[in-house]
Amino acid sequence: MFFEPEFWVAVAFVILMGLFAYLGVHRTVLQTLDRRSERIKAELDDARRLKEEAAKVLAEYEARRASAEREAEDIIANARAEAERIAGEAKAKIEDFVARRTKTAEGKIALAEAQALADVRAAAADAAVAAASTILSQSVKGEIADELLAKGIAEVRAKLN
Repeated sequence: MFFEPEFWVAVAFVILMGLFAYLGVHRTVLQTLDRRSERIKAELDDARRLKEEAAKVLAEYEARRASAEREAEDIIANARAEAERIAGEAKAKIEDFVARRTKTAEGKIALAEAQALADVRAAAADAAVAAASTILSQSVKGEIADELLAKGIAEVRAKLN
């Protein structure tokens, strides 16, 4: 047994462990492991806290985005309503303009018709007076003819105008 290398490796191992126990290496190793464990735990806590903050910020931005989308939809709806209102007003103004222009044109046409009718009547009256004057002057002569002529012309003018 003393000549086997495994025995001496075991003895050396036991002596080394005894020396480590005497020097307190196990306490140093445990303290180092505890500090490392605490540091890892602190890092995990910080990571958890940062994750929660990121989730809050994400939720806040999603709420802002949803609010902005609602505002955009409201703005679009208001713009459409305003455009429809303006289009309706423009249509009403155009219809009113067309109606006024039509009425003005109809008035001008009626006035032109009345003027044309008056011109035709005046021309007819003048032609009738000239014809009556010619006929009466050829058929009747003298003072009676002049009186009849003046009276006839006055009657024709009164009736035609």
